[in-house]
Amino acid sequence: MSMYRHFMALRHISRRSIGTSVCRQVDNKVPLKQKMFQEDNGIPIHLKGGPKDALLYRATMTLTIAGTAYLLYELFNAACPKKKD
Repeated sequence: MSMYRHFMALRHISRRSIGTSVCRQVDNKVPLKQKMFQEDNGIPIHLKGGPKDALLYRATMTLTIAGTAYLLYELFNAACPKKKD
């Protein structure tokens, strides 16, 4: 019987959660986000998230344009090698 009791105690311990923190109830924000993104207010979908989205969009466009310009510059340099004296 002792072995059975140890097995049951182990089974009980394994079912308990490992963390000691209390479970918190989190509000469901999905319906609010759906309402915000589905609203027809003339703003493009990639900018409806607010100022953070606008900043991220501008940074992405700036890096894309700068990278394309640098690529074209390097391609031009590779296509037109410098003359040796």
